[in-house]
Amino acid sequence: MNITVEDMDSSTQNNSIVHLDAPILPDKSDISNMTIFQTSNGSIIEDQMFLNTVAAQALSGIFVWSALLITCHQIYTHLRSYSVPNEQRYIIRILFIVPVYAFDSWLSLLFISNDQYYVYFDSVRDCYEAFVIYNFLSLSFEYLGGESAIMSEIRGKPIQSSCLYGTCCLVGMSYSIGFLRFCKQATLQFCVVKPIMAVITIILQAFGKYHDGDFNVNGGYLYITIIYNFSVSLALYALFLFFFATSDLLRPYEPVLKFLTIKSVIFLSFWQGMVLAILERCGVIPNALFIDGHEVGAGTVSAGWQNFIICIEMFFAAIALRYAFTCTVYQEKKNEVPENIPPMQSISSGLKETINPGDMVQDAIHNFSPAYQQYTQQSTQEVIQPCPNGKVAAGTKGSRKADKIMLITSDDEF
Repeated sequence: MNITVEDMDSSTQNNSIVHLDAPILPDKSDISNMTIFQTSNGSIIEDQMFLNTVAAQALSGIFVWSALLITCHQIYTHLRSYSVPNEQRYIIRILFIVPVYAFDSWLSLLFISNDQYYVYFDSVRDCYEAFVIYNFLSLSFEYLGGESAIMSEIRGKPIQSSCLYGTCCLVGMSYSIGFLRFCKQATLQFCVVKPIMAVITIILQAFGKYHDGDFNVNGGYLYITIIYNFSVSLALYALFLFFFATSDLLRPYEPVLKFLTIKSVIFLSFWQGMVLAILERCGVIPNALFIDGHEVGAGTVSAGWQNFIICIEMFFAAIALRYAFTCTVYQEKKNEVPENIPPMQSISSGLKETINPGDMVQDAIHNFSPAYQQYTQQSTQEVIQPCPNGKVAAGTKGSRKADKIMLITSDDEF
């Protein structure tokens, strides 16, 4: 509704009240490089925003590039000492969460005023977090020698009741092969749900139906948040259950720091974003209408603060992951085996194996297959026995020590 100054003056003289359906904004040609906010009482003000200043971008960039240097060096050392591929494949994938989260959040912060491009960047980040949860569970399975070895230790034992780990509703049940299958399925479903939600978010964003922090029933944010919250909670609940069942077996691998670091990066970052979105909705964080002359949607400022905080947090996450997934033990194993492959070729082949998601696809098909009959994994370790002259014997890559395969039928579902 367009109202002139004369109309407002005349209406004031007639003691009538003027109701504005929308705030009166200056012409777009007059707001170049301006940042305009709408306060909680509906007034329009022009003010500076810290997030789009050079200081904010430089400060976040320092933390981001420091985190990248720490993590990339750690990834390089693992690839350089790629002596236990079955374990290090998952470790390197987990470590990549720092570059993905940090660089993605920094890009989102740099493009905060450009038509909500951050939504597309954040979709990539959110998809990778689902991949990390699966790899962390798979790494724990690999530490213990696979499903067969785990079942030989815990099968038939009663599930202890614990409100902390959410097992109070499982009283009277015992560990079975169905329990392990549930843990895998609960994490794999998040790997499926999250990319689907990311694609739906991008589609809704293109049609103007998605805004961060907009809990309107006519928008998509509310429903995507509910589905995402249920899916990620189920995946992390499965990790809780598995850790609760195998904590004694995993103790030599110091799982607490690993679990808390992964959980903090993924789960706490989600709730952090939720809290910031609610704060903007409540008016604690101002709602920006224009940033640097570009019109932005609801939730842009809260998403900007979320990205800025993640840039800072990833520096500390990189340090925590460096201690949680140390490379020392693999370097010692690498030194015990003579080098028979050029270093750069070894690193490139290890990286190719790491980024290949084929094992996750096969695992998903196996776990969700209706023809599921047995749940077993063979953990194989290659031990290269050098000849007296220090070279590997021709025609062989060394002797293989394979764990015994235990076939377990799935008649006892969880």
